[in-house]
Amino acid sequence: MLDWTALSGAFALLGSDINIWLVIIPGLIIGLVAGSIAGLSNSMAMALCLPLTLYMDFLPAVMFLTAIFTGGGFGGAVTSILMGIPGTTSAVATTFDGYPMTRQGLHNEAMGLALMSSVIAVFIGYILLMFVVAPLGAWVIGLGPGEMLMIAIWGLTMIAALGGKDLTRGLIAGGFGLMLGTVGMNTSGYTRGTMDIPFLLDGIPVVPAMMGMFAASQLLSLVGNQFIISDEGARRADFRRVFAGAKQVLKVPFFHLRGSLIGVFVGAIPGVGSSVGNLIAYAQAKRTDDDPESYGKGNPKGVIAAESANSSSEGGSMVTMLALGIPGGAGTAMLLAAFTMHNVTGGPQFINNNMDIVYTIILGNLAQVVLLLGVGMVFLAVAGNIVRVPLTILIPSVMVLAILGSYAITGDVAGPITLFVFAALGWLMKRYKYPVAAAVVGLLLGRMVETQLIRTYQLSGGMELQYFLERPIIITFFILLVLSLLQPLITRQIKQRWGRKNLKAGV
Repeated sequence: MLDWTALSGAFALLGSDINIWLVIIPGLIIGLVAGSIAGLSNSMAMALCLPLTLYMDFLPAVMFLTAIFTGGGFGGAVTSILMGIPGTTSAVATTFDGYPMTRQGLHNEAMGLALMSSVIAVFIGYILLMFVVAPLGAWVIGLGPGEMLMIAIWGLTMIAALGGKDLTRGLIAGGFGLMLGTVGMNTSGYTRGTMDIPFLLDGIPVVPAMMGMFAASQLLSLVGNQFIISDEGARRADFRRVFAGAKQVLKVPFFHLRGSLIGVFVGAIPGVGSSVGNLIAYAQAKRTDDDPESYGKGNPKGVIAAESANSSSEGGSMVTMLALGIPGGAGTAMLLAAFTMHNVTGGPQFINNNMDIVYTIILGNLAQVVLLLGVGMVFLAVAGNIVRVPLTILIPSVMVLAILGSYAITGDVAGPITLFVFAALGWLMKRYKYPVAAAVVGLLLGRMVETQLIRTYQLSGGMELQYFLERPIIITFFILLVLSLLQPLITRQIKQRWGRKNLKAGV
């Protein structure tokens, strides 16, 4: 329940310091730019801007960093839609339908879909955070490796969905990605697949590998074309079409709400976050839609599902940071660092003694969402012109940015080398019609599945089945996983029975 006294105090704090409001728009712009550049994530932008917060009071510092966080959450969708290259790992699923829409000349509508989905999802995430920050934090602390393993397996079911009509190729690509995800030293100290290359001890750098596979499969396939969109009239940035895309989100509230709820609850689990949430939401949308074959070919619902889960996970990740003092991901780790720099410690004691400040942070972020809608529209007017750049200029420019971004992530030549190796691999997979996205999902989740499986085995003493049966949350997650897989079959059976009854009644 809400603490009305603390909520009143939060409004007073927001109105007492103009600096809280002055830092929001610069933060949103920094986040949008950082998120839209492949390899430069919002967490990296937050890390670069962290020293600036030393010269701010606590609340303006937090608002500045959360504005970067919010802007970067949407910024990653821009390159995903316009070029098919995810700006961040949490925008992978956005490429599946966003880029095909661009190739069809519907980039304005796709960006409108992504912006409105992000705005509403962040709003939902923080509204839920306001009501459940304390109880949800207590629930999250009870999650162990078994529960996280079930969520990671849920994300792996996305591989089957990405196989399309050729399920075998999808499973082969996903299995290959899983094997790549286990390269390096695991938590038990065993080393696999490193080929005596030192930088592989920590595993394959995921972001450079992902950038290489997507950049190759998308950009190299465009060689020989003059522009991303062949129709000259469709290349213009058109606000009316952006608004038309935004209005489409309001026509499918169930898809959006389901994606937002998945993002909030998956994002609240430390170490899982939006990278898994957007995949689960996309898979659920595809399984339950009447026309699953249209996904991956430019279905607007695919963009809505992916972006709603991606953006709402921000509110979920704030739960563990505020309620437990545990960062849910890289972005909240930067926020926790800002807390420490201002001698503030997150956790149960912070919530009990400073609920007015917690509400101030939440209300400030709700205000950011409204501003994101305006700032995002202006940003799209500029970013939308990417499709008007000739490919002879665009392809080498994007590749240079990808190389610089991969170097910035690893800090050495391992990043660019990984980028080139996986660029060749991505091109070969596309050439022989193996789904690149399935391999990327396997790569993203492979290490997580293995780590949580080993921890579950260690905690259970080799008695995994008994361990699972003794933990009701694992059983609940398992039931939800099975139901999500069987839902399309059950729905189809119900429709067939109703169809037969209606046919008999008509006869």
